[in-house]
Amino acid sequence: MLDRVAFGRWGEDFAVAHLVAQGVQVLDRNWRCSHGELDVVALDRDGTFVFVEVKARRTAAFGQPSEAVDARKTRRIRRLAVLWLADHGRHGEMRFDVVSVVREPGCVPVLEHLRAAF
Repeated sequence: MLDRVAFGRWGEDFAVAHLVAQGVQVLDRNWRCSHGELDVVALDRDGTFVFVEVKARRTAAFGQPSEAVDARKTRRIRRLAVLWLADHGRHGEMRFDVVSVVREPGCVPVLEHLRAAF
């Protein structure tokens, strides 16, 4: 069984593989600044910057992982997205997605990709 950090990394890797299969280009992972962290920054085929919050859980018994992305979290991610764009000298359309992954023991992982989630 993976520890919490390793499981989170696995979930993020699983989500990134899904995103790449969808045709997005991953620009950054785990970008950090003093205000927080962005899980994944990507560029969609149409040139839209996609900021992806990844949530992985071992069970959905207490709700879907995406439910953990509340109003406070969405405000933080929006602020971080603006900071990322400024830090990288970029500008353009933005979209905010949530990818949730549930990997119950002995089961095939279930991925849910919520495009334009907030």
